[in-house]
Amino acid sequence: MAGTLTAGLLLLADSRLPSGGHGHSGGVEALVERGLIATTADLEVFLDGRLRTSGTVPAAAAAAACGLAAHPDREPEPDWASWDEAVSARTPSAALRAASRAQGAALLRTVTLAWPGPAVEALRALGGVHHPLVLGVAAAAAGGTPLDAAGLALHHMIGGACTAAVRLLGLDPLAVAAVAARAGRRAEAVARTAGDAAAAAVADADPALLPGESSPLHDVLAQLHDSSEATLFAS
Repeated sequence: MAGTLTAGLLLLADSRLPSGGHGHSGGVEALVERGLIATTADLEVFLDGRLRTSGTVPAAAAAAACGLAAHPDREPEPDWASWDEAVSARTPSAALRAASRAQGAALLRTVTLAWPGPAVEALRALGGVHHPLVLGVAAAAAGGTPLDAAGLALHHMIGGACTAAVRLLGLDPLAVAAVAARAGRRAEAVARTAGDAAAAAVADADPALLPGESSPLHDVLAQLHDSSEATLFAS
């Protein structure tokens, strides 16, 4: 992430923040169940694929939300519902949409207490908002930039998958940390691309300009995981 790392941004990046992320594997559990991830090398390939194919979607949504929330006197006021609908349109899997909204609701409860403000209240009024939008609003309230918000979204994507892999497979935490570090370096370019797309969308007040890449396998596995009878993670 770029810019000054404030205490608020560090808190948002901390896995101990009660935002619900610990209950989601980012697709890793479904892959482990099918033998598609068994080693740290497999995990690294998975993360590289997620970043390349669908990383810009949550990252750009978070960056856009940060940009919108950073200017509370913006006229006209952001139509948050349309931005939320744009994230839904870019999330083909109903299971992934539900997971994103669940994580968003959990984070929003924390954000409401830690960083109250007009944008936070606007999201609360919608009653169920996607996680990247809540994260972006929180990043703005914590003094972060849109690029910081994009980086945070990718940080959570990487961190959730790595934590789940350790819990599910008993992988060496040190080796997984190295995988996360390498993925984080690759994520920097994705964050910049997402930030540029978000800036264009915010400038035109047009959420349709947000990136729309996706990973069909990830969507299919999310639906299969959602129908499984016994799982450790919600997604």
